[in-house]
Amino acid sequence: MTGMPLPDSAPPAPAVELPAWAVVSERRRAHIGRVTRLLDLWARALHLDSAEAQAWYDAGRWHDALRDCDEATLRAATGDAESPFGTLHGPAAANKLESLGEARRDVLDAIRWHTTGSGTWGRTGRALYMADYLEPGRPFAVADRSFLAQHVVLDFDGVFRQVVRHRFEWTLREGKAFFPQTVAMWNAVR
Repeated sequence: MTGMPLPDSAPPAPAVELPAWAVVSERRRAHIGRVTRLLDLWARALHLDSAEAQAWYDAGRWHDALRDCDEATLRAATGDAESPFGTLHGPAAANKLESLGEARRDVLDAIRWHTTGSGTWGRTGRALYMADYLEPGRPFAVADRSFLAQHVVLDFDGVFRQVVRHRFEWTLREGKAFFPQTVAMWNAVR
């Protein structure tokens, strides 16, 4: 059995309806479109029920909804004065969604931790983490990431482990800090 055929290059992203409170550039909007497209492709190929497929789509379209906010806004939205700026947009978006009545814990947790990972995620969080990393618009390790994206439907957990490993190795190479939830994710999948 072969993997699901996916485009090798970044196609134009489909239009994704973002909430009125979203703060995103056109470049970020295109990324969100590619992430949701990948999640939709996987959901169809995996024959997810409509509720889970919608959860994947919603996590994809909302995960970076506040990615282009300034630091002061994100710190105010999260109450977090210590975490690195680049990790605040997920928690800020999850907080906003929760304040507006979003109650699906899998969607909120996927969005909240999509940058750092989580050891307690179900499929929605894992799918978003993979799609965010494997979407075809990213310019690095294109062939490897395309191969992994095509094989998600054949070995969801195995590909997730590989994505976690790739991101873990990059963090080590770059000398970046590991977050407790990232270590918990590593321990949950290794």
